[in-house]
Amino acid sequence: MKYENLDLKIPKETDDYCQCSEFITQSIDSMMKDAMDNERNKIIINTNLKLGIPMENVNKIAGPFVEAWAFEIFSEALEDENNTYNLVNVEAGERLNMADVILQFKKTRKRSSVVTGNIDVKATSNDIANSGKSPNITSFARIRSAYIEDPDYIFIILSIKHKVFSTKDVKTKMMMGVMEIVDFNSYDLKYISDSDISYNPALGTGQIQIRDIHYVSHQKRTTAEFCNLLDKKFLNSKKGFQQWYDYAVQNRWIK
Repeated sequence: MKYENLDLKIPKETDDYCQCSEFITQSIDSMMKDAMDNERNKIIINTNLKLGIPMENVNKIAGPFVEAWAFEIFSEALEDENNTYNLVNVEAGERLNMADVILQFKKTRKRSSVVTGNIDVKATSNDIANSGKSPNITSFARIRSAYIEDPDYIFIILSIKHKVFSTKDVKTKMMMGVMEIVDFNSYDLKYISDSDISYNPALGTGQIQIRDIHYVSHQKRTTAEFCNLLDKKFLNSKKGFQQWYDYAVQNRWIK
């Protein structure tokens, strides 16, 4: 039995998938840019530590703060009466969900009036070399199954770069940590180039990773082509065909 001879389920996205993906990515970029331009890019962390936040370990606590900041920016955009992003719903991803935030936008389509983006927020430090450079994105089996269940599944990686500094509050004399958002990039996982995606066989069914999240190239492809790319990354790993086949049967990727 060979991979090439299997009768796989072939997901087929709608004709406007690319336009929807670009629409969501551009909308996210606009919200992030507007927040930074309007000086809403600072997270204040008060502490009674005399030396403030330990800079050498700040990357260990940054993720939840940055994720919460991004959710707040999206929520404020939704609540703004001058909402120009066509944003109609913002939800926090449930625990163990692949997405940290789920956004829905109003968009006229052939069979729907909304489009949904599943956002994975990744924090990287501007102060620490290689911080968050090659993050785990999600498990191989979960993301592949997601595209089989919904060929129009849009999974956006929002990479947010931050720097941290401390200052003393004049009145309270307490140290105040400031986590400042300095840059961002957003990518549709399905359109990230072959050379920028890697597979790490550790942890469960293995993890899909980005080699360098700061420098990502784009490559347009169909959902079926992306599933095939994920399979090739897996098959070329030490896990090999038999393990892939077991996952395929378990997750019903084969007709």
